[in-house]
Amino acid sequence: MKRTITGIVGGVAALCAAMLPVPGTAQNDADRPVDLFVEGDAGYAGYRIPAIVRAADGALLAFAEARRNDKHDAGDIDLVMRRSTDGGRTWGPTTVVWDDGANTCGNPAPVVTGRRGEIVLLATWNAGGDRERAIERNAASDTRRVFVLRSTDHGRSWSAPREITEAVKLPGWTWYATGPCHAIVKRRAPHKGRLVVPANHKRLGDGGAVESYSQLLYSDDRGATWHLGAVSQCGGNESTVAETGDGALLLNMRHYAREDSLRLYALSTDGGTSWSRRGEWPELVEPRCQGSMLNLTRCGRPTRTLLFCNPLHPRKRRNLSLCVSRDDGRSWRHYRTVRAGCAAYSDLVRLDERRVGVLYENGDEEDLYRRISFATVDVSPLLGPENQ
Repeated sequence: MKRTITGIVGGVAALCAAMLPVPGTAQNDADRPVDLFVEGDAGYAGYRIPAIVRAADGALLAFAEARRNDKHDAGDIDLVMRRSTDGGRTWGPTTVVWDDGANTCGNPAPVVTGRRGEIVLLATWNAGGDRERAIERNAASDTRRVFVLRSTDHGRSWSAPREITEAVKLPGWTWYATGPCHAIVKRRAPHKGRLVVPANHKRLGDGGAVESYSQLLYSDDRGATWHLGAVSQCGGNESTVAETGDGALLLNMRHYAREDSLRLYALSTDGGTSWSRRGEWPELVEPRCQGSMLNLTRCGRPTRTLLFCNPLHPRKRRNLSLCVSRDDGRSWRHYRTVRAGCAAYSDLVRLDERRVGVLYENGDEEDLYRRISFATVDVSPLLGPENQ
């Protein structure tokens, strides 16, 4: 899987150019975005790591990490949320879901469960004074831990976090992260109703080098108990999962190797306990960044049509785009540019039968992470006979 940097960048640049909008067409096909989390708001230096779901009562719940003193990945970080009851046009105040003093609470991975509409939120914790590099080398005061929170009132209030680390993290693993993006409920057999959460971890290899892998977590009792599912063996990092039209689970992963600029994938046909196929997607170019994937369901049932959102650029976090697959992820093409300028992490949510919402980080050349914004995109052209 190793390549020369020159070879990969040259090939990726050609693929990227082929997938970009034709010159002269609109460079931003999304509706006018709404800024949800802006640097300086509520006394926080900045906000990162978006995730979003649509509650059973129709409300949109947008999550983020609120970083108190700076925009770095460690330190005093709270998990916060805003709620919209009108499809994302207006939003309620920022509320704190999880604050553990000066420690780090983040990496939200929410999912709406079953007919009762309970919301299960997985997240991770570490001591505020510990940095990722120290944690991944077992040189920190503590390690990354995994927790679950619940809401039974469509996101208005949340339970205290409950730790599930021992159930989903092996002893030799160091760094650990859930999502960050929405999780899913499996809609087709086998294992219909299973909650499936994308995640990633790091460990030290035999030679002492840090290795990165992606994995799935799952629950068959609406989040009461959790299990570790299949683990990638291809250098995956931050990941997103979707169910395909035939009931398989498709894991879409950020590459960990610095010389690679393509997305990785793994397919499970047994509910997420093993992989039947792995590989790379040459169409899905990335500057090594998180991305998010969504099945365009029909009447609540998965179809063969998938959307994927990431910065479609081989080197820089810019050109945030939606790509579409009409064949369960076997091939992809560019569909819409959400933001042509600087943009990074994102998440996708289905708003109704014709629209999706995109929650995404964006900024400028001096600072990529000025704000987290929300935009709507019309997907009705994708809802023809192939969306079945």
